[in-house]
Amino acid sequence: MLSEISTFSRFLYLNAYAFLLAFGGIGIALMPCYRIGWWLVALQVVLFWICEKNALRIFRSWSDKKRKYAVLMQKNSAEFRPDTFTEYVQAPCGQLLVKIVLADLNKPYEYRNLLKLKQPLWKMLKTGCKSQKTVIYINNKKL
Repeated sequence: MLSEISTFSRFLYLNAYAFLLAFGGIGIALMPCYRIGWWLVALQVVLFWICEKNALRIFRSWSDKKRKYAVLMQKNSAEFRPDTFTEYVQAPCGQLLVKIVLADLNKPYEYRNLLKLKQPLWKMLKTGCKSQKTVIYINNKKL
């Protein structure tokens, strides 16, 4: 199954946001901000660094994307289970992965139904900013 996703065209597709960030960062770096003021050059450097750092982070997640693809294909090969896609529809990069998995399952029409699982931005921010209690079980015993 991993060979199905390990193609050059799929690499380009799944890393589209990384390419967008990388080229956007280069565009920011090439702007002649020194003509306006040196304080703007400092802002330019910070924005360039943020774009390139995040682009690199997305590129480095390629092996993780292949693993997630295999997991989704395995969980949905016998029976289609929309609940397995909930985590992936929350982020743009995950939505691209969902589209590829659905195409390989011959169920591209299910994408609209899966988008209903996506939480609104305000709700994601609210739950993401709260501290969550972590419980660890070892041998069915709560620590």
